[in-house]
Amino acid sequence: MNKMKLGNTNIDISRIGLGTWSIGGGSAWGGDHDLQVVLKTIRKTPELGINLIDTAPGYNFGNSERILGEALKEMKREELVIITKCGVVWDQEMKGDLFNVVNGIQLYKNLNSESIKKEIEESLKRLGTDYIDVYMTHWQSTEGSEYYVPIQKTMEVLNELKAQGKIKAIGAANVNIEQIKEYLKWGKLDIVQAKYSILDREIEKELIPFCHKNNITIQVYSPLEMGLLSGTFPRDYKPVGAQIPKKWFQPKNMQAAMDMMDKWKPLCEKYNCTIANLALAWILAQGDFLNILSGATTVEEIKENIKSAELVLEKEDIELMRKMAEEINN
Repeated sequence: MNKMKLGNTNIDISRIGLGTWSIGGGSAWGGDHDLQVVLKTIRKTPELGINLIDTAPGYNFGNSERILGEALKEMKREELVIITKCGVVWDQEMKGDLFNVVNGIQLYKNLNSESIKKEIEESLKRLGTDYIDVYMTHWQSTEGSEYYVPIQKTMEVLNELKAQGKIKAIGAANVNIEQIKEYLKWGKLDIVQAKYSILDREIEKELIPFCHKNNITIQVYSPLEMGLLSGTFPRDYKPVGAQIPKKWFQPKNMQAAMDMMDKWKPLCEKYNCTIANLALAWILAQGDFLNILSGATTVEEIKENIKSAELVLEKEDIELMRKMAEEINN
């Protein structure tokens, strides 16, 4: 698989990374998986050309990190680029801004120094490693709240961790342009994680141009709109869990998206690929500074994702797909 530089670092990352949101299991993350199967999936990634693996403490309360840590015991750590995150906690002592409630447990957003220092030690222990390649703020602090932490203060502790060798690069997820500018005032920001799909192109307005200009890698999450753009859901599909409130899982919108994917079938034949391959290849075709984070729980799913990076879509087909998506977004 083609590689790309991570921001302004000398770190090479595969253009598609393995997302482990689901691998940690739990009802809120799509259910539990066979442990041996997901361990095999993670361990197979370098052989398949993927060296980037993304996780977070918030994925089933540390279980995603623990499973990745178990897999790492039989892998060469230096061959991998691992992203994990900070800023979402369920520690009653730390608290913070109210976030989600999952399985009856209250989550908080907290980016103060004490919390981050505690989080990184816990993540290092779960992962069984002494450094993290990219440490990313998961959700940003809420301005005006009693728990608000200025980005300057968050960057102070992240820069400290970087100087100590515990992290190699800093990233931020779910940020707007003003927040990115604030991060850059106080240090290096090499990667931004944002939602982007052919159906949700909001970041094209400001975030993509700004990050491209400043050589910040954009890592795309939810490129298949929580599975909808896999093209595998039946017409009478009933959304589950986190899908239920989302725009594209509302009945009328979901049917419109399925109509669009039906119109993609000639392209699938032309490129000998699946609907999902097309959706991912379209993202990659938007710029070589874009990176895709794609979830997989089996080796077969990873192999399917990799095919997307090998597709070279013709310009007119890229434009046609965009036009189809725009028509159902109006």
